[in-house]
Amino acid sequence: MATLDEITDRMREAVGADSGLGKSVKFDFGPDGIVRIDGATVDNQDAEADCTIGMSKSDFEAMGRGELDPTMAFMSGKLKIQGDMGVAMKLQPLLAKARG
Repeated sequence: MATLDEITDRMREAVGADSGLGKSVKFDFGPDGIVRIDGATVDNQDAEADCTIGMSKSDFEAMGRGELDPTMAFMSGKLKIQGDMGVAMKLQPLLAKARG
């Protein structure tokens, strides 16, 4: 299982000069920490975000590997979205890029 730092680094590489989201998003992994994306900034600060996605780090990794469908994760309650749902809908290309 990847560490929070490894996930943050992969997201930082995927974001590059700009996330292209136009808004901020925060992945809240509960006790495992936070990854926040705001423009070109990727950090682990628990700051305000336009969209917060709550899920376990292991489910996030499974989704990244293609083993967990984002829609099914949402429907089953493994993935919770607060705030701007439109931001969450724009994440797929960024997450695919982070996968490598």
